[in-house]
Amino acid sequence: MAMSAAFILLCIALYFGGLLLIAYITGRKSDANTYFIGNKASPWYAVAFGMLGDSLSGVTYISVPGNVINTQFSYLQLVLGYLVGYVIIAKVLLPLYYKMNLLSIYTYLETRFGRSTQKTGAFFFILSRTLGAAGRLYLAAGVIQFFVFDRFESIHIPFAVSVSVIIALMLLYTYKGGIKTLVWTDTFQSFFLILGVVLSIAAIISSTDWSFTTAVSKLVHSNHSQVFFFDWHKSTFFFKQFLGGVFIAVTMTGLDQNMMQKNLSMSNLKDAQKNIYWFSIVLVIVNFFFLALGALLFIYQQEKGIPLPMNEAGKILTDRVFPNLALNYLGAFAGLVFIIGLTAATFSSADSVLTTLTTSMYIDMFELDKKTLLPEKKKTFYRHAIHIGFAVLLWACILVFNAINSKAIIDTILIIAGYTYGPLLGLFSFGILLKRNVTDKIIPAICLASPLLTYGLNLLLPVLIEGYQSGTEIILLNGIITFGGLYLFSKREEKAVIA
Repeated sequence: MAMSAAFILLCIALYFGGLLLIAYITGRKSDANTYFIGNKASPWYAVAFGMLGDSLSGVTYISVPGNVINTQFSYLQLVLGYLVGYVIIAKVLLPLYYKMNLLSIYTYLETRFGRSTQKTGAFFFILSRTLGAAGRLYLAAGVIQFFVFDRFESIHIPFAVSVSVIIALMLLYTYKGGIKTLVWTDTFQSFFLILGVVLSIAAIISSTDWSFTTAVSKLVHSNHSQVFFFDWHKSTFFFKQFLGGVFIAVTMTGLDQNMMQKNLSMSNLKDAQKNIYWFSIVLVIVNFFFLALGALLFIYQQEKGIPLPMNEAGKILTDRVFPNLALNYLGAFAGLVFIIGLTAATFSSADSVLTTLTTSMYIDMFELDKKTLLPEKKKTFYRHAIHIGFAVLLWACILVFNAINSKAIIDTILIIAGYTYGPLLGLFSFGILLKRNVTDKIIPAICLASPLLTYGLNLLLPVLIEGYQSGTEIILLNGIITFGGLYLFSKREEKAVIA
């Protein structure tokens, strides 16, 4: 039985009411220190739990279960690689960031190379996170529009209006408290995200005559649960996925202001490391539940004879599988769980973007933190203006995606987002591992050339190697090319001569 659109809308409104209440409590008496680093008082366990929502976006919530029909459990190979990447973050990057007492991690690039490099790193972060957040919000808003707002037959609610409301609500609860608010709103949202996955599995089992052990047996013996793949031509090849996971974790968490800013809001390095270790373990478990949910969805639809959503060419629309079953076949409870879980997954990964984009623009691009003669009231005004400006930019990007009206565009944008992290990997690894100098003014050109060369190599490899499919190794290739370019134009540090 399908759920009432009005009831779904009421539940979403109550959910946002909870977020606004948290924002009100945590945002009182806030200042710049509260906004940027949460007064260095964030509890490690809250940050660790909240980071789950940051890592598992609305795209993950919908796409990972739906894509099980194509790639089985191969995604787990990537997630296992994350574990190694998070150890590198805890042992190498976090000690560096805490030693330098950073607000923006790209300040390290200024110290190591110069201002042009700092702005280059911040540029790649801002570009990637803006497009990525807009793409994720577009996908989730499209699902909510299709399954909720479009069902109000008496009134027509345009997509632009529903997106405006979503962005405005997100702006409301992040505007004042910044990181201090986000630590607790993300904890709230991660709870509902995980609850959504667990209860969706429970809803499938309860709507059949399966017992829990029967469900586990069906999962183990299904055609969907293979984890490890060793055909090196394919994108699912174990070492491509595993190594890709290592460097995705390092770049998209350890070299990403959005993921690191909450880690830098704790009082000491030990707590920050503890947070990363626990977060990485729980992330593996949660992703396994996502994959298990996907397998059970396909087993359920096959046994019940429910047709899969397809396009005109007969291709399965994997991103519609989970919402279609949850909202139209599994009953009102499953529909409610899905909507709340999707809302939590989407906004926990997108709301923090407004704060961290503001931080990077404020510190790295405009260098307002260095303007000691500027009054605090003026700095606060600029910070709020930048925050609102990014909210408007996200809104505009989402409407552009909707006007283009192509799912392939979002896929392309997320792939481009992957290319933009390669230069950050090359910059940080070169700076940390080698004691060589590169002229600051040359570095932006190297970092811009690297993704272009990587893209060309990505086109060439399938021609040179028949059947080759590129995958998550793209970030590693991009990083290696950036590293090589930096080395080519570098020289040894001159040692001081002692008289």
